[in-house]
Amino acid sequence: MRLIYFLGLALSSCSVLGKVVPPSRTCSVRPLGKGRDDTTQVEAAIATCGQFGSTVFEEGTFNITRKMTWNLQSSKVDLKGFLSFNPDIQFWLNPNNTYRVVFIQSQASWFVVTGDNFIIDAHNTGGIQGNGQTWWSYFATHTKADGDGRPISLTVFNATRATIKNFKILSPPFWSNTVAQSREIVYDGMFVNASNQDPLYVGKNVVPNTDGINTYRSDNVSLLNWDVTCGDDCLAIKGNSTNILARNITCRGGNGIAFGSLGQYANLSDIVQNVEMDNLLITRIDPNVQPNMANGIYFKSWTGTANGVPPTAGGGGGGFVNNVIASNVKLDRVNAPLHLYQTNGGHSADLPSQLSFGGLHFANWSGTALTNKIIDIECSPAVGCADITFESFTVSAPAGQSPRFICQNTDDVTGLSAPCNATGQA
Repeated sequence: MRLIYFLGLALSSCSVLGKVVPPSRTCSVRPLGKGRDDTTQVEAAIATCGQFGSTVFEEGTFNITRKMTWNLQSSKVDLKGFLSFNPDIQFWLNPNNTYRVVFIQSQASWFVVTGDNFIIDAHNTGGIQGNGQTWWSYFATHTKADGDGRPISLTVFNATRATIKNFKILSPPFWSNTVAQSREIVYDGMFVNASNQDPLYVGKNVVPNTDGINTYRSDNVSLLNWDVTCGDDCLAIKGNSTNILARNITCRGGNGIAFGSLGQYANLSDIVQNVEMDNLLITRIDPNVQPNMANGIYFKSWTGTANGVPPTAGGGGGGFVNNVIASNVKLDRVNAPLHLYQTNGGHSADLPSQLSFGGLHFANWSGTALTNKIIDIECSPAVGCADITFESFTVSAPAGQSPRFICQNTDDVTGLSAPCNATGQA
């Protein structure tokens, strides 16, 4: 028996993200339990109440066995339980069983949310269970590559004016979140945990590519109050991401916060502009859980030569990164506090990148690094970098070592307490 309860017409109109919507139906759904498939009843509730209505998924585990789209229009979803995606690896690796709406690197998605003027509130009790351990252990002994079909846990695609809040993503097999071709999106309260439990891989990074989020072809996206434990990028700001706000972010292990990679597609331009990051904690954790803590914030582009084609190769793309502010950043034992390089996937004979970085501003940084290479900015000789400023930048090198500040092909670098030059030597 399908357990969907229609609670009748609301007594009054309600406001969704500033828009007044008319009286509407409410659906309430409980898990069927005992390993039964909940996909049909979940889809039916959204189809009935996902437009100008309200849908409540009660606490518990909803078993999802196939790809699913929620088209939400002027509505609210209370996701108090977990959508648990069946860990049948070979099923999901079949391209027919996932969506390919995320253009970058031909990534797969098993759950896509689209529409406008909607709220998804998981109340800190619900979200997505990705059952990633099966995937991580499998791919520890199998080849993995971008575009191979490992699914993104939550994909927000072609959405406008939406809020996702108080949400948990546990054990994502691949990227936890992606927002693509969307605008005016707020994520407020996102908890991501990709932690290996397989004793065969204790102390190893067996959870690669479990990014907290990748932003792509999206404008006006706010990332507020995030806590991410992962084996790769905590946040990744990819091409054509504009007007991005990240505030109150904790990154536990992995590769830190990334801008890029950029310039992978030779026939496209990547633009990243107007990014503000504030109140960041990037910290090393128990190495038995996650041994990596590679970067604080890093920027990367491909070279100016196309070596092969995406999703696994590429290069030669242009564009620019401009007006990035990262303030109030605390680092705990990272390998590379601030790094910029433009040779991703490149070879020694490649043409230099034509993608330019400029207007980069860093204020109130503190904490510790495990090497003395505190700043390493290596810009393309073809375009260089300009307008890079520092204020109260006091990240400490290991005891007994002088900090090194490396700047190559840069112009107008200000605010550091020691020279920033090609070798990092005073």
